[in-house]
Amino acid sequence: MTKPKVLISDKMDENAARIFEERGCDVDVKPGMTPDELKAVIGEYEGLAIRSSTTVTPDILDAATNLKVIGRAGIGVDNVDIPYASSKGVVVMNTPFGNSITTAEHAIAMIMALARQVPEANARTQAGEWPKSAFMGIEVTGKTLGLIGAGNIGSIVASRALGLKMKVIAYDPFLTEDRAIELGIEKVDLDTLLSRADFVSLHTPLTDDTRNILSRERLEHAKPGIRIVNCARGGLIDEAALKDCLESGQVAGAALDVFAEEPAKANPLFGAPNFICTPHLGASTTEAQVNVALQVAEQMADYLVNGGVTNALNMPSLSAEEAPKLKPYMALAEKLGSLVGQLAHGNLTKISIEREGAAAELNGKPITGAVLAGLMRRYSDSVNMVNAPYLAKERGLDVSEIRHDREGAFNTLIRVTVETAQGPRSVAGTLFGNHAPRLVEIFGIGIEADLAGDMLYVVNDDKPGFIGRIGTLLGDHGINIGTFNLGRRDAGGEAVLLLSLDEALTPETIAEVEQVEGVKVAMALGF
Repeated sequence: MTKPKVLISDKMDENAARIFEERGCDVDVKPGMTPDELKAVIGEYEGLAIRSSTTVTPDILDAATNLKVIGRAGIGVDNVDIPYASSKGVVVMNTPFGNSITTAEHAIAMIMALARQVPEANARTQAGEWPKSAFMGIEVTGKTLGLIGAGNIGSIVASRALGLKMKVIAYDPFLTEDRAIELGIEKVDLDTLLSRADFVSLHTPLTDDTRNILSRERLEHAKPGIRIVNCARGGLIDEAALKDCLESGQVAGAALDVFAEEPAKANPLFGAPNFICTPHLGASTTEAQVNVALQVAEQMADYLVNGGVTNALNMPSLSAEEAPKLKPYMALAEKLGSLVGQLAHGNLTKISIEREGAAAELNGKPITGAVLAGLMRRYSDSVNMVNAPYLAKERGLDVSEIRHDREGAFNTLIRVTVETAQGPRSVAGTLFGNHAPRLVEIFGIGIEADLAGDMLYVVNDDKPGFIGRIGTLLGDHGINIGTFNLGRRDAGGEAVLLLSLDEALTPETIAEVEQVEGVKVAMALGF
């Protein structure tokens, strides 16, 4: 079996390469390549491990004909075109927890530096002054820290701040009351936070909702003398407005590790009073760089070798432990999606994926992704679980997932239903022996069939002699039948025939099948 090839294109802890090799990957370490150099070689690799220096553009992705996964050793993925990677079927992962403590500690360091004006006092002292009377700091004990974002990093900052005897309040739409109580903090709205906080620390990603969350209006109406720390993402603060507020004294101090444009070699805040900055050092500790390098290698290797998906930004998570158990279900789901996609006519508006029995107890997201991957192949050959949901969304397909606690005739069942102009069309399947995918129902008719290879699908009147006529026609064309699967609603009513064939049918042969007495529908299928 050929080992997956991985390229490490940025400087990274050397143990990352070792982990890739130990887990069954071949790895090349080539930091410092130009975009043209990367473009020239990327087609050889299934995995690309990066930090912040490599920029993965559409040009790079177009050349990455074998690429399956990009792993960012760190949390920020501004240097990866995620929508384009998704459209190309490439998983994008990051390591959101490897540098959490490091970033949280940097935010606390910034708070302390602001409180005691450490950088300026240091600079003037080393310049030969002794400006003891020029600096009057404040204690952090008893002060209120307002967190904008109380997720992984924000919660660590909260615990450190509570240890410093600060009061902590937080604005986070995703923070529950129970979680706030668990953290020992108070959940408030943003306006309340800005009116009460002595210090504000931002810990939120940059999205359309959070861009300039500290706007001019909010800064001007905040508590006078507030101090602001941002070790999260640039673009969360209106930098021009912050400068004006520092100069007016409305904001007593600000400490930024991130900027709207980086590298920030020129910025309106430079030179502003009581302003401290660092060059995006939030994750810059030895421990953090080792952690994220090891984590990205582990995650990428798990995906390439075992199919496990961890910390993906464009695909449902699937642990390496879950992957073997889910693999046959995903194979079944993909076949059902492909079948209904081939059989349903016209534009599809809705799809429903139902799970019952043992299937209902599993992680449903990968199963849904597999169904969509099979379905969307009716529109494109370059489809996988990564880009299928995006293609479905582009086409306005309404996707719903339904989990049933009940157990029916089968121990485990997946049903896929699509809405068409002719009404709903449904197929269902199960696993035999917990590993073999098997179709058990098609458009309400019970039928047992293995969906594999080239097949012939026929809807016909259930009349004597029909099977013989179909068999004779195929025999006359030298086409061998592998399996013969039948189902019907009622005796003498509508029936379904599924044949697996040793070779694909030509359009001409399908046209002949359509002329056989009793045939209502005839289609060639492929799996």
